[in-house]
Amino acid sequence: MISANNVTLRIGKKALFEDVNIKFTEGNCYGLIGANGAGKSTFLKILSGKLDTTNGSIAITPGQRLSVLEQDHFKYDDFAVLDTVIMGNQRLYDIMKEKDALYTKPDFSDADGIRASELEGEFAEMNGWEAESDAATLLNGLGIETELHYNLMKDLSGSEKVKVLLARALFGSPDILLLDEPTNHLDMDAIAWLEEFLINFENTVIVVSHDRYFLNKVCTHIADIDYGKIQLYAGNYDFWYESSQLMVKQMKEANKKKEEKIKELQEFIQRFSANASKSKQATSRKRALEKIELDEIRPSSRKYPYIDFRPAREIGNEVLMVEGLSKTIDGVKILDDITFTLGHDDKVAFVGGNELAKTVFFKILAGEMEPDEGSFKWGVTTTQAYFPKDNTKEFDNDLVIADWLTQYSEIKDATYVRGFLGRMLFAGDDGVKKVRILSGGEKVRCLLSKMMISAANVLIFDEPTNHLDMEAITALNNGMIKFPGAMLFASRDHQIVQTTANRIMEILPGGKLIDKITTYDEYLESDEMARKRQVYTADITEDDN
Repeated sequence: MISANNVTLRIGKKALFEDVNIKFTEGNCYGLIGANGAGKSTFLKILSGKLDTTNGSIAITPGQRLSVLEQDHFKYDDFAVLDTVIMGNQRLYDIMKEKDALYTKPDFSDADGIRASELEGEFAEMNGWEAESDAATLLNGLGIETELHYNLMKDLSGSEKVKVLLARALFGSPDILLLDEPTNHLDMDAIAWLEEFLINFENTVIVVSHDRYFLNKVCTHIADIDYGKIQLYAGNYDFWYESSQLMVKQMKEANKKKEEKIKELQEFIQRFSANASKSKQATSRKRALEKIELDEIRPSSRKYPYIDFRPAREIGNEVLMVEGLSKTIDGVKILDDITFTLGHDDKVAFVGGNELAKTVFFKILAGEMEPDEGSFKWGVTTTQAYFPKDNTKEFDNDLVIADWLTQYSEIKDATYVRGFLGRMLFAGDDGVKKVRILSGGEKVRCLLSKMMISAANVLIFDEPTNHLDMEAITALNNGMIKFPGAMLFASRDHQIVQTTANRIMEILPGGKLIDKITTYDEYLESDEMARKRQVYTADITEDDN
C-alpha cells in the first residue's frame, strides 16, 4: 500500500496540492486524471519520492518495492536492452553483476566463495534464474523482437526505447507500479498487450493516461485531481464521468430546494415578524433560516474546446480513387500496390503497427510526397484538410497565432478568425503569442482551428491526439463523429477509432493493404484478419529470404 498523508505542495505562492489524504491499496488499478496543469505527473513524482512535499508525507508498506516508468529515453543508452529491463529490479541486477564479478576473479578466495553462496541464495529467492526469460517475455509482448534484446539501447529507435523502458517498469512484479502516460508511442497491439498485463496484475497500479478506452479497460478506481484536491471514485473512467456529473446535478437540485425553502422562510418572516401572535413562529423560522447552508459547487478546472468541422460544400459521390500506389524508402517497400475507392460516407481508420506506412500514405495524398508507382485522384467536389503527425514546418515562423490562422481563412476579418481561436481556448492576449513558442498541445489546437476554418469536406488526420488533454480528445472525438464528410485518419486512441470509423484499413509490413468495412472492435476479433496477417507476413519472410 502507498498513501499520501496531509500532502501539500506549494510552488511559490500557489498551492498545487493542499492537505491531500488518499490511500492506494493492493489489487487495484487507479487512474489519475485531471486537467492539464492539475498536477498529475507532479503527484506521481511526489509518490515516487522524486519530489519533496511542502507539508505532509508519503508512506509505503515496509518491504514493498516501487517501480516507476522512466521518462528519460537516453538514460540507459550504454546498456544492453535485456540488462535495462532487469535493472527494473535494481537489487536483483546488482546481485547478478556481483556474482559475475566474483566468478571471473583469477584469485577466487574462501571469502569469495562464502559471499557467492550468500548471493546465490538471495538470487534464487528472487527467481533470478528466470530473470532473463521473464524480461524477454515482456519485451516480446511489447513488440521488441528477440534479435534486439542484446543490442545497446542507443541503437534502438525512439518508440522501441519507450517499450523497453515500459518493460523495465513492469519487470519483476513490483508491489507498487507508477505509470505516466504508458501508452504514448505504443502501437495498438502493444497497448492491447499492456491492457491484459495490467488487468491480470495483482499489486497496486497508479496510472496517468489520456486514453479513455485504456482507463476503462484497466482501472478499478479513478482518482480525480481538481483544485488541489483528489477525490476517489470506485469504477472505471466512464463510471467516474457519470458519477461526477450526477453528483453535481444532485448538488444543484439540493441547492435549488434549499433556495426555495430560504425564499419561503424569508417571506414568512417579512410578513409576520411584526405580528405579535406570529412572532414566535417568525423567530423559529429565523433560526431555521440561519441553519440552511447551500452546498459549495465549484466549477471544474477542466475546459472543453468546441470542435466542429463544417464543410462549405456538400461532397459528391466521387471522392478519391487510389490505383496501384507503391513507395519504397531506403530499399524498404513501404506501400505495395495500394488500390481502393473512397465513398462520400466513408470514415476510414488506418490501424496496425506500421506507423511509417500510414504517414507516408497521408503525405502522398496531401501532395507532400510522390509515389514511385500508381496514382490517386480526388473528386472535383472535394476539398481536403490535412493534420500532419510532425507539425514542425507549420510553426517554423515568427507569426502570432491570429495572423498564422488568418492566412488559411478565406474571410480575413479579425473577429471571425478569433472566433475559431476562442473555440480552441485561445482567449484574450493568446492571439498575439508567437506560434514558434507554443506548447505541443497549443500547436495541435492551432492545427485543429486551421482545419475547422478551412471548411473542407475531406479530413486527413495523422495521430491528432498527441499532446492533447482528455477534454480536448473528447471534444475532437465528438467533432469527428459529427463530421458529415469523408475522413481518413490514424489514431492510437481506441475509443476514437471505434466510435468514428465505419471502415478499417491496415497497411502490413511490406506494404500490402487489408481493407474491411467494419467497426474496429469487430476487425480485431476477426479470424479472417488474423489469417491474412499471417499470410502476408509469411509472404514477406519468403521474399526476404
